[in-house]
Amino acid sequence: MDEFGFHHTLHRPGTLLDVGAHDGAFALPFAALPASRVLAFEPLPAAFARLRAAFGDPLPSHVELRQEALGERDGEAVLSMPVLDGAPQEQWASTAKGYGAALGEPRVAERRFPVPVRRLDGFGLRDLTAAKIDAEGAEYEVLRGARETLLRCRPVLSIEIEERHRPGSTWAVPAFLDALGYDTHWEHWDAWRPMAEFDRALMHRASPNPAVFEASDPYVFVFYALPREHAEGMLARLRAAAAAGAGSPPKR
Repeated sequence: MDEFGFHHTLHRPGTLLDVGAHDGAFALPFAALPASRVLAFEPLPAAFARLRAAFGDPLPSHVELRQEALGERDGEAVLSMPVLDGAPQEQWASTAKGYGAALGEPRVAERRFPVPVRRLDGFGLRDLTAAKIDAEGAEYEVLRGARETLLRCRPVLSIEIEERHRPGSTWAVPAFLDALGYDTHWEHWDAWRPMAEFDRALMHRASPNPAVFEASDPYVFVFYALPREHAEGMLARLRAAAAAGAGSPPKR
């Protein structure tokens, strides 16, 4: 089961959050789910322009797009994007790390963008049912700024967490969620396993340098957090859906 299959299987009506929406790979199918409202954040200007264009004009009434980053507090941050041999590497853009000279890689330059940062808790959401978070190392800050919302709404979460972007993050993020009553799992070949069984040396090695394309095989970097009070039943649904070959995105 892929990441969208997780959200499709566990979908409940309400607000679906897309953090790091890029050009809409999740926001678009989220918007097609029944009784959904989409709240999507993408701070990179070029990616946000494509995201906005992908939804057409006028913007659907149940979709809200924000050219902002989420974080621990309201303010401003610097979004750093590596440029490899003149080609922008948008998928590596991060508010948590720098590139270029800081990386010590002559093939990599850096573009920096000042971006507004908001706390999710400042939005006062009451119906958040799911969130996909892809923040290139800033996941911990995103979650800290969403603490009240997570406790109130109990959404399911899919989170890309990579040690190459933030050393220690595969320990720190699940520990923070554990304190909020979430169980974090990982999936490989339709087997769902607890975080305690995750072998980082075997399944989570990758270069932090965008000029070096190397990673372990398999490379597991998407993790799934379920509210503990519902985790057993949700895992049963995920396993049944995987066995049935379900979890495909709906047609728009």
